[in-house]
Amino acid sequence: MRSEKKSSHTIRAYDVAAKSFSITSLPGEEKLDWENASAIPVRSFHLYVDPNNGRMDAWMNGLGELKPATINAKIAALTHLLKWLGHTVPDWIQRPSRSRSLPKTLGRRELTRLRKAVSESEDPLAMPVSTLMLDTGLRVSELCALDIDDIDKEDLSALVIGGKGEKDRTVLFTNSSVEVLESWEPIRERRLRDVEDGGLRAMFVSSRGRRINPRSIQKMMDRLAEAADIPKSRLSPHTLRHTFATGLLERGADLVTIQRLLGHSSIATTRVYLEIGDQTLREIYHRAQRRPPALVEDQAEEEPGIDPVLTETPIERVSTKR
Repeated sequence: MRSEKKSSHTIRAYDVAAKSFSITSLPGEEKLDWENASAIPVRSFHLYVDPNNGRMDAWMNGLGELKPATINAKIAALTHLLKWLGHTVPDWIQRPSRSRSLPKTLGRRELTRLRKAVSESEDPLAMPVSTLMLDTGLRVSELCALDIDDIDKEDLSALVIGGKGEKDRTVLFTNSSVEVLESWEPIRERRLRDVEDGGLRAMFVSSRGRRINPRSIQKMMDRLAEAADIPKSRLSPHTLRHTFATGLLERGADLVTIQRLLGHSSIATTRVYLEIGDQTLREIYHRAQRRPPALVEDQAEEEPGIDPVLTETPIERVSTKR
């Protein structure tokens, strides 16, 4: 799976699914633990996992309480294993349909409160992390992996190396990001001064001089959500990524541009933002029809939007970046 450039998270999920299937027993069979199942010779295991012998049905019956997306992910993992062993998943295997939920975005007033909370935060990482995520749409894993050598402040761009699916891409940012990054750099240098790995190239480091990780960023988001009076469930690194994308769409960016900036492998993934745009349009229209004209402007401020800092985003530069 590493040769297919699967992420460590995907490999771990596939491993869990394969193990749970391997210890699924049929009526009359002795129950196996993973240690015994892993000792079965490959030829015998080929017959053991034949999807037509009922084992796959028994395994899927144990997935009934899981969400459709989780069940589909486990079926995909098992399909990968069976194909490697020379089997084909039967057509009668039913994959549950999943309703695609719309990405969460922040409204303008929420963004205003978030900006205030960030500016008042005692965490020196709050400003550069939040600003860069809103300005670039980076995934949290990509932000954590960012090195100082990846950032070109003169070109207002950063190179994302080994993003999702091990794909490299260029993201763009504005002068506002440059300013907060330059304010952060002296703090970064102080944090690295007294640690053994003082040559660490990570752009963002913790107070202990280590590269930050996604969990620490989510904890930061939780603190900012509390300070900004935003439900914690509504504020995450991915929420900022969705807010970035929705803001581009509302200001006229086309889907191909947004796809390239977000690093989506398929434009079908990006197309979900069209549904947000349509939903927002309908909400604005119906509110305007229900309320007096004097109140329409105030209500419109509640619509999902983007930090004004992003109005500088040079969308037209994307077509020239390769």
